Amino acid sequence: MPFVPHTDEDVAAMLGAIGVATIDDLFDEIPRELRIGELAAIPAGMAEMDITRLMQARARADGQPLCFIGAGAYDHHIPAAVWQIASRGEFYSAYTPYQAEASQGTLQLLYEFQSMMTALTALDVSNASLYDGASALAEAVLMAVRANRKTKSNRVLVPRALHPAYRRVLRGIVESQGIEVIEAPFDRPGGQTPVAALDALVGDGGFAAIVINQPNFFGVIEDVDVLTDWAHSQGALAIAVVNPIALALLKAPGEWGAAGPERGADIACGEAQPLGMPLSSGGPYAGFLCCKKDLMRQMPGRIVGRTLDLEGKPGFTLTLQAREQHIRRGKATSNICTNQGLLVTAATIHLALLGTAGLERVAAACHANTRRLAALLCEIPGVEPRFDRPMFHEQVLRLPAPTADVLHTLAAHGVLGGFDLGPDYPELDPALLVCATELRTEEDMQRYATTLARVIAARTQAKCPVEPKI
Repeated sequence: MPFVPHTDEDVAAMLGAIGVATIDDLFDEIPRELRIGELAAIPAGMAEMDITRLMQARARADGQPLCFIGAGAYDHHIPAAVWQIASRGEFYSAYTPYQAEASQGTLQLLYEFQSMMTALTALDVSNASLYDGASALAEAVLMAVRANRKTKSNRVLVPRALHPAYRRVLRGIVESQGIEVIEAPFDRPGGQTPVAALDALVGDGGFAAIVINQPNFFGVIEDVDVLTDWAHSQGALAIAVVNPIALALLKAPGEWGAAGPERGADIACGEAQPLGMPLSSGGPYAGFLCCKKDLMRQMPGRIVGRTLDLEGKPGFTLTLQAREQHIRRGKATSNICTNQGLLVTAATIHLALLGTAGLERVAAACHANTRRLAALLCEIPGVEPRFDRPMFHEQVLRLPAPTADVLHTLAAHGVLGGFDLGPDYPELDPALLVCATELRTEEDMQRYATTLARVIAARTQAKCPVEPKI
């Protein structure tokens, strides 16, 4: 909120009008032992001019380092028109469009978003978004367990090569509902999830669903056709976790597997952040969720439909809202789903501006830049690719020095060098996940390579964990 107009006198007048003496009296139902008390470390309020100067100084201190981190949130170019349009009052302040007659613009935009996501995924139905990619996966798993009539299993097979944060969120949401999450190992030389590893985990219970990510967290391209066919052969539903930028070049989830009545992933979900959403220190973002038509009734969230009014004119309305506030609580498909309307607005505008050809160019540039970056970095003695499989726009590199120390020194020189895999994958340590989107230039990548070479050379010469000066 950029401007708060209420003076102390205004606040006192409002409190007097409702019959209480202080703001604390409004919350007297909260027990005192649950209150935080005084915030001694919080400084007193400042004048507008002083706080503006303080925040500008802090922004300058942060600087603008070169970003080579991906790991689920990507530094893409966002055309100026995206947020110029999204921040118009009609979109920026719009609430959930319950009243169709007053919300045709918002409803049409959500319908366009759904249409774009079904086109990208080659599936039949899309909802009007979720919180983020991780919660979208959790909803997809809950949906799959409800919908799979071929098995009574409550087990779900998840690759260890899936984003660590997604796996943590998934466990936090579904395990309390009696769903067992089984992790499948990745192949050490290639980084992909081999079918042989899945066979060893089947046991007697089978699986309700198999999660297949493309590309996986390491940026490695998975054998999605084989994995999808394997899932269906086991009576399990296939849940695709996909990057929407990658779908401009890679096969859509609805086309995975051998031709036939069961062809394609049954559900697809993922993070829409690459579509017009700034990094913003981790959020807010928006998740997407698509599925085959016969699973539509199990889909959480909202679906916007296009219809004709009594005069034959096209119109838009909410056609499915299977959540607890709309129907009997026991029959609700979800109680955590949401419509991230503002972020979806940005994603829709972003996709409309780029179009099919533009999205392909972005994806191709990301892939080419990451290949170029990896080639430059691997010219440094001791740096080499960790996996030997094709990748999209991220790659894992083995380092000759502790990853955390290297990243700390790189950051001190204005380069965010990548994601340290050691804490989540100690078997790979020291290893670095790097990403180069279409924003990174040849000069940027040369600067990274030169800085990394100097960091590693200095550490090799010092042969000690003390941070070198370069």
